[in-house]
Amino acid sequence: MAKNDYFVIQGEDYKQMAICILQAAGLASDIGDRKKRIGIKPNILAAKKASSGAVTHPELVDGVLTYLKKEGFFNLVVLEGSWVGDLTTQAVRVSGIYDVCRRHQVPFVDLQKDSFQTLDAAGMPISVCEEALRLDYLINLPVLKGHCQTTVTCALKNSKGMIPNSEKRRFHTLGLHKPIAHLNTVIRQDFILLDNICGDLDFEEGGNPVVMNRVLGFWDPVLCDSFAAQSMGYHPLDIAYIRLAEQLGVGSTDLSSANRISLNEGILDKALIKGTKRVSRLAAYAAPKDACSACYGSLIYALDRLNDEGKLACHKTGSIAVGQGYRGKTGPIGIGQCTACFEKNLGGCPPNAADIAEFLREYWE
Repeated sequence: MAKNDYFVIQGEDYKQMAICILQAAGLASDIGDRKKRIGIKPNILAAKKASSGAVTHPELVDGVLTYLKKEGFFNLVVLEGSWVGDLTTQAVRVSGIYDVCRRHQVPFVDLQKDSFQTLDAAGMPISVCEEALRLDYLINLPVLKGHCQTTVTCALKNSKGMIPNSEKRRFHTLGLHKPIAHLNTVIRQDFILLDNICGDLDFEEGGNPVVMNRVLGFWDPVLCDSFAAQSMGYHPLDIAYIRLAEQLGVGSTDLSSANRISLNEGILDKALIKGTKRVSRLAAYAAPKDACSACYGSLIYALDRLNDEGKLACHKTGSIAVGQGYRGKTGPIGIGQCTACFEKNLGGCPPNAADIAEFLREYWE
């Protein structure tokens, strides 16, 4: 086990995928003492379903609790404080996570109702909910998705759910990036189970989900968010809170030195891009044949970046090949290792959105 290890699994059985990640990571051994108080922190910012691309899938919480109880851990708590303007009590019920907690007989703590302490977070005073400070081990369950202010939101920003509403308001007046980075010097994330199932293109409240059907496990929250940024077509150092967190010693952005452990890479999960008009318009530029969700989804994120730059309108729809149906076949341009025989090809299984966007820029120019 190394800090720069991370685990990847694809599929549609989200509960079992979560369990597989935790088993592969040897989480029980990392936690050790069965008496430790373990906190599970999902992302439940508002009263939304996970299918919207806004909140953590309840199946992942189910998988975590199932694994921990089987391994003999029973001092468990699920905790969250929704964003200002929504009631956590309503949001957790709509998400389905409250039912999971009730079924496992694990308490859910509404951090909007919690008391707090003010700590010195690397030179910045920040108030943190006391229930979060009582934890011996924190498992973070963020959603990989876009954000209207910080561009990307993932593990580091999900810690914001563990501060009182008054502090959340202050974070926004400070511009979010700096306080998010400093907050993570006092909230230690011991393990991150990343929900990369269908996060939204660019809005934290959902509405334009991109199906990836992927779950990942990280030890390092900065590495996790660097992966998230790259997966959405950005350079990690272009996201200020990621850059600042690395400078404060929270973790590393060095994905090139990270050790990716794929548990079932290349599985065919019958990817379908469906739903909103915006995602469908982006998908129109692709020509998928038996594409995996992670490869197809990465292409959608890349096309969204190019659309923001005004580079899509003049190009032909249905021209970018992607998917296992192209193995051994030829064509003008393809994405992923399954299109290796094409005239122009970007390899990878899957390639990330940042590399796809750069590849298409160069091809079209």
